[in-house]
Amino acid sequence: MAGQEQHAGAVDPRGFVMRTMSQQGMKLHQPEHCLALAETGWEHARGRVGQQVEALFAVTHAHALAKTGQTRRALADVQLAETALAAGAGEEVPFWALVWGLPAATAHSRTAKVFETLGDRPNAAHQYATAAASQPGATYARIIALDLVAQAEQQAKQGSIEQACGTWGRAIDTMAGVKSTRTLKAVRSL
Repeated sequence: MAGQEQHAGAVDPRGFVMRTMSQQGMKLHQPEHCLALAETGWEHARGRVGQQVEALFAVTHAHALAKTGQTRRALADVQLAETALAAGAGEEVPFWALVWGLPAATAHSRTAKVFETLGDRPNAAHQYATAAASQPGATYARIIALDLVAQAEQQAKQGSIEQACGTWGRAIDTMAGVKSTRTLKAVRSL
């Protein structure tokens, strides 16, 4: 555990900030600088964080690669993230890496975005489902609901309307008591 505590305190906060800025840029459909931000963020974190956290940086980089049309490299980074998650199972995770949920759930949600960007709707839906199932319920209800909404959207785009309706129903049930602009927008889009 001592090495893991050392990892938690040794990280350069610029890496986390750059990773977050990269994700925000992709969310706002402004990918021009996202790849450089993701790369720099990962450079600041590499070797200074545990495997679970490193997976978060790898999958953000994968998403930025997908947004820039670099499919093979994006899929390679998805594999790196999956390997890191498996290798880091049971590691202590620093508080700042839990902002959007457990690292495994967050990595699955971001992996879904990679597949969605690449037009692979079945894998995107599967990853969103895995992300939602991987989060602890009450603590991350908003995030779970948003992953379920994204899963339902992928199902609907595949023509699986009944399946999408069931997933949307679960999303709405999960939103009970949640107040956020994004969940309100998700309900309106249904």
